[in-house]
Amino acid sequence: MSRTPPSLDESALKSALTHPRGPFRRADVVGETGSTNADLAAGAAAEPGAWPDLSVLIANSQVAGKGRLDRVWEVPAGAAMISSVLVRPTDASAHPGVPAFDPAGHAWLSVLAGIALCQAVAAESDAEPVLKWPNDVLLNGRKLAGILAQLVVPSRDAARGTGRILADDAGRPGPAVVVGMGVNISQQRVELPVDRATSLELETGVPVGRNVLLPAYLTRFARLYNEFVAVGGDALRPLGGGESAHALASGLMSTLGTDVRTELPGGRMLFGTAVRLGRTGDLELRDAGGVMHAVSAGDVVHLRRAGRAGGVDYA
Repeated sequence: MSRTPPSLDESALKSALTHPRGPFRRADVVGETGSTNADLAAGAAAEPGAWPDLSVLIANSQVAGKGRLDRVWEVPAGAAMISSVLVRPTDASAHPGVPAFDPAGHAWLSVLAGIALCQAVAAESDAEPVLKWPNDVLLNGRKLAGILAQLVVPSRDAARGTGRILADDAGRPGPAVVVGMGVNISQQRVELPVDRATSLELETGVPVGRNVLLPAYLTRFARLYNEFVAVGGDALRPLGGGESAHALASGLMSTLGTDVRTELPGGRMLFGTAVRLGRTGDLELRDAGGVMHAVSAGDVVHLRRAGRAGGVDYA
């Protein structure tokens, strides 16, 4: 029997996320949007000063969302946890006294979001999700959540009207990054777009409220992000909790140690065993001939060995 998911509690979410209780400088909650990433990116490009470091946009439903490779991701009202966070890791006014942010650190921002979600789900349920390179969160082998990060460069008109938000030497605001997260919460099997997807309720058997999971995820992401900026975006340096971003991700990355098929840009296929994460977040594979390959972009399919004369099946 279908049921109506609880509504987002806008007042409680804003109170939990923003000063003085939370780490965010701005939190907006909307009933419906085409895409939280697109809306947040457009707002930050047009009015950089209105969207400071650690701004978040949360939506109850999304009707024109995009995943990687421009895949459509639409969500019925209340069925998923949808949020996008805008960060400005090189903004000296938001992060005084920290080392210069390594540009290679930008690739780790979506990874930090995945780590934060895994931690939050584990804390608020009996589930133990894992990461799948480059930007998925899996639960019991099925896709629970997807992450999409995009660069935001302020428009020229916006650059003339702002001075302090991520300004370069000429006084123009520089880029920000929007990190979007979509988590399947209460969808039933027939409501999911593909067989490889799942929802938190399907896997745990009990409802997990978005009003609880959203602040659990977002506050963890903000903490990891601030700690990452404090070490200059170096994925190998220990964060406040004692482990580096690289170590945290490697410990959760189900792709490592798995035979994979990697679909590279341009249609080329690469088969191999995922060995480790590189310093810049790339996936290092060893092919059948023992040659190592570093993959920085592409779709990864986990493989499993079948019993049919050593043939390979897709997991």
